[in-house]
Amino acid sequence: MSTASNSSRFRSKTLTAALAFFFGSIGAHRFYLYGPRDVWGWAHLVGTVIGIPGFLLLVATQRESALGWSLALPGAVSLLAAFLAAIVYGLRPDEKWDAQFNAQAGRRSRSGWTVIFIVIFSLLIGAFLLMTGLALSFQTYFESQVEAAKSLSQ
Repeated sequence: MSTASNSSRFRSKTLTAALAFFFGSIGAHRFYLYGPRDVWGWAHLVGTVIGIPGFLLLVATQRESALGWSLALPGAVSLLAAFLAAIVYGLRPDEKWDAQFNAQAGRRSRSGWTVIFIVIFSLLIGAFLLMTGLALSFQTYFESQVEAAKSLSQ
């Protein structure tokens, strides 16, 4: 995996944060920064491809499929990591961003309000999805415990 700082191509912090926000679960931000050989970009893509059938299986079985939970977990991690990446990239100071990604590009980043809105929406949606996932997981666990206790008491 080659580092992005070796290239003279300019990389926009705003575009990277937007790619992470909209298409991060398929690794678009990683491929933009590091190219098609980036292992973590492919990990995002594979996690999402595995997670979609897992999510559909959970919906079809009303959250009772162990296989569905196992398959949905990598997709959820990929999605949440993408929102986190959008926040991290968006909050990085322009000087540090340019030192890492645009050292030889000849241009400097000038982030504006767009990246701030991307960070805000990433935080809102990412936190909502995380809390929803945790609530559904705990609800499913406690419902299964109640059913087990009922079967033991009969």
